[in-house]
Amino acid sequence: MKKRAKILIVFIGCFLFRLMPLRAPNVEPIMASVMPIGRKYGALMGFIFGFLSMFLYDSVTHFGSWTWTTAITYGLIGAVSALYFQKAKTSAFNFAKFAFFATIAFDLVTGVLFAPIFGQTISNALVLQIPFTALHLAGNIGFALTLSPVLNRWFLSEKFFTLRRRVRIVV
Repeated sequence: MKKRAKILIVFIGCFLFRLMPLRAPNVEPIMASVMPIGRKYGALMGFIFGFLSMFLYDSVTHFGSWTWTTAITYGLIGAVSALYFQKAKTSAFNFAKFAFFATIAFDLVTGVLFAPIFGQTISNALVLQIPFTALHLAGNIGFALTLSPVLNRWFLSEKFFTLRRRVRIVV
């Protein structure tokens, strides 16, 4: 039960973060969340979290033909994160490294390879994708360095919430 509640809290947090007005495009904590979820709970849960993060958000905001592409791609990233972190040490550096390559793959698939569906050439899409991917990388790497290690520790902890007692030494 704790496992489901933790995943649900993170999912709702990501969803609400994405609903914030005037947020930079694709600066969101999904990548930073899907990595520790995939690492702790496996490829299937990683896929489900990534897929539903895209699918449900688009269902509420603006569902389109791109929804299937982004949802499946993020789902696959969630599943691959489980495989990657079976072998790689869970460190901030490895979270950032995975986020870098996964972001490049996601933007290549969703922003460049599927451009002809929207009447755009692949070469134009590639050039126009560069500033968007730079912003996407900055957000994902930043969240991977800060949020992923925190979520990873929380998912590994048996406790749901921990409040540490502070000890004051009076001299």
